[in-house]
Amino acid sequence: MNIEEDHIWHPYANIPNKVSTYHVESADGVHLNFKNGLQVIDGMSSWWCMIHGYNNNFMNEAIKSQIDKVSHVMFGGLTHQPAIDLCKKLISLTPTGLDKVFFADSGSVSVEVSLKMALQYWQNKGYQEKSKFITPRGGYHGDTFGAMSVCDPDNGMHHLFKGVLPKHFFVERPKMDNAEEALHDLDSQLKKNHEQIAAMILEPIVQGAGGMNIYHRDYLKGVRHLCDKHNVLLIVDEIATGFGRTGELFGCNHADISPDIMCVGKALTGGYMTMAAAITNQNISDTVGVLMHGPTFMANPLSCSAANASIDLLLKNDWKKRIIEIQSLLAEELLPLKNYESVYDARVIGAIGVLELKKPLDMKSTQEKLIKYGVWLRPYGKLLYTMPPFIITDQELLKITNAMREVVRNLES
Repeated sequence: MNIEEDHIWHPYANIPNKVSTYHVESADGVHLNFKNGLQVIDGMSSWWCMIHGYNNNFMNEAIKSQIDKVSHVMFGGLTHQPAIDLCKKLISLTPTGLDKVFFADSGSVSVEVSLKMALQYWQNKGYQEKSKFITPRGGYHGDTFGAMSVCDPDNGMHHLFKGVLPKHFFVERPKMDNAEEALHDLDSQLKKNHEQIAAMILEPIVQGAGGMNIYHRDYLKGVRHLCDKHNVLLIVDEIATGFGRTGELFGCNHADISPDIMCVGKALTGGYMTMAAAITNQNISDTVGVLMHGPTFMANPLSCSAANASIDLLLKNDWKKRIIEIQSLLAEELLPLKNYESVYDARVIGAIGVLELKKPLDMKSTQEKLIKYGVWLRPYGKLLYTMPPFIITDQELLKITNAMREVVRNLES
């Protein structure tokens, strides 16, 4: 019996699993150690969350200390110090006015919570017809049903469910050179449909899994203005962009805006535990009242302890300087690859480096080549990208960019 191939269902895969899987025996720093003896640099931060790397002593000790006190306790009617401390930290770090924190299990769940907040807000204000959402094309917000309904309906990964998902409004995708046109489309849609729309949801500055699209901060500024103008709430999904990834602590800081609701996750715990949060303001919390949501593992003490340690570790280091250095090296190494015939575009922001190719890559063969170069990346579609841990050295980062270059060179031959 082959348990791995015939019985374990991996993300976005079938059974039997036809995509190669690699058995991780241990991990340390930026390295994954495979059972077969190979060691690779993790250029993905395990789907963008392991910002401090693996087996970090500071993170380890925080969780070890907490597990001797209490590993889990229900959050209904009970509380604990790690949750209180984390709430204080998130209020102090997030944009002005965001001071009400709802802890969730994962990024997708925090999106679900934010959508429910928006719907309850308008229902309690007597606007039952405001039950739709508006969002740019190219977005991705998670794999649960509410989250899927605000992902790109045509080019996203959820087209199979298109017939049963709630119907929402989609507007022109923002890019670096089309902020004015994209805002015009949004304004037009809001003028016609604002009475039906509860909130706009978007990923600030970088659309992640929907295409690694980087857009101009002026679009964010304009979105905040138009949402206010048309009486629509603004939800920002900072699950991928939060905690320094783009060069600012949060993506919306690039435009100096404050949303009505912010979703955070992934790097919140430094990747050590699953946890997320939906953070809002007093106006919304007062109007919503009792929010009808309560996950079993809400504010899990181990997760809260990991998040507190991760935030402390981030802030005590000169994270911004390091992100600027990573950005500079990624730009120097990847942007010239635009000149290759097989490359459609190359783009960089913060600790994100993206190559968009003209044709889709074969994931299996590409990944096998990357592993031969000592690098773990997970290409999808036409995208080959890296979002490395912040602790990566220049030499380790160059190994990633060299591997990306070699993949492109092989496509040219």
